[in-house]
Amino acid sequence: MSGKSIRGMLVYNEQKIESGEAAILLANGFATDIYNLNLHQKLYRFQQLTKLNTRSKTNAMHVSISFHQDDKLDNFKLQQISSEYMEAIGLGDQPFIVYRHFDTAHPHIHIATTLIQRNGDRIKTEGIGRGKSELARVFLEKKYDLIVARGRRIENTHYLRVAEYGSSSTKRQIGNITKSVMQDYAYTSFAEYKAVLSIYRINADRGKEDSKMFRNNGLIYSIVNNEGLKVGVPFKASSFFNGATIRAIEKHFKPNIEKRKTFREDLKRRIIYLSERFISVTKQNFQKQLASSQIAVLYRENAAGMIYGVTFIDHKNRTVFNGSDLGKEFSAKAITEIIGDKDQLKTYLSKSSSGGFTTDLKVAHSSEPGDLLQSLSIQNENESTGLIGKKKKKRKRKHQSNELGL
Repeated sequence: MSGKSIRGMLVYNEQKIESGEAAILLANGFATDIYNLNLHQKLYRFQQLTKLNTRSKTNAMHVSISFHQDDKLDNFKLQQISSEYMEAIGLGDQPFIVYRHFDTAHPHIHIATTLIQRNGDRIKTEGIGRGKSELARVFLEKKYDLIVARGRRIENTHYLRVAEYGSSSTKRQIGNITKSVMQDYAYTSFAEYKAVLSIYRINADRGKEDSKMFRNNGLIYSIVNNEGLKVGVPFKASSFFNGATIRAIEKHFKPNIEKRKTFREDLKRRIIYLSERFISVTKQNFQKQLASSQIAVLYRENAAGMIYGVTFIDHKNRTVFNGSDLGKEFSAKAITEIIGDKDQLKTYLSKSSSGGFTTDLKVAHSSEPGDLLQSLSIQNENESTGLIGKKKKKRKRKHQSNELGL
């Protein structure tokens, strides 16, 4: 990621070192041992180049490379990977510092460098992500037997941990979650972005619409407890390096419209498959049923407890949809028609040995979602359900004995 402040990049990573969340892994282009230099001395090395081209406003680059948590990576291998990566994208001759971070479950490194060369020219970076960086990724994954990033999906667990006040630095938890959600989920409005954060117990507050904070695109993040109450010290979005500010979030709205289209039908199919088995289902159990398919559902209710809006968050494909965006059968009105005070399964009929039809699954009542899950007879997702009680006529094959028929 290109930037305008090498100072900001260094401060961010050096603060991680001070808090025990990072360590210097490698340095290139420094005449002395990097471990003997303080922040100002490291900054001075880069400024020797940036002062050669004062016209260039974008003179620095901050690269973040993440690996799968199952990749076996020691410091030596990460040093090799980072050096070869910088060579591959054309920055191998530039001074740079590589930091290894320990603030998430998966290994990752950050690289800070300048784009100004010794002759004062700025290295062009247009299209570097889709071009040189992508080619370098593919090459290094093969060479070092890394788990392939393209097409990787979360299976049964969230790749982010739910925020918990007191478990670690409040600012670190908020920063990790907000930045990851901003970059990885396909939302098309601030409300949808905020809905995803609520799953991870982060509150995003813009202030009232007539407030100065709202007019100035201000945004404050807080951790919330199980009751939804804010706990701990809140932090401004602008206090995070490359943080999830309003302007940064809004840049994702338009591209996310196209990005999430690919996964719309898959989400609809999974919701239908789970909901069509019920005559009536409680809000809590409906949430639990959808969670089994990696879908979160959030209800928007008025003061009287009436549902007026529904949001579906697909953790499998990392997309967010309001129910009405999926179709009228997923709107708040449609969902409230099956929401009730108790769980009641539909009755299905199956063929008996005598050729008739008998009840295969009786209507079941349960006040405990866990009990209901145990009683379900789950139908194959790919099977279509015909009319209940109506037998399909079996077509006879030509030149085939009638003894093969029913």
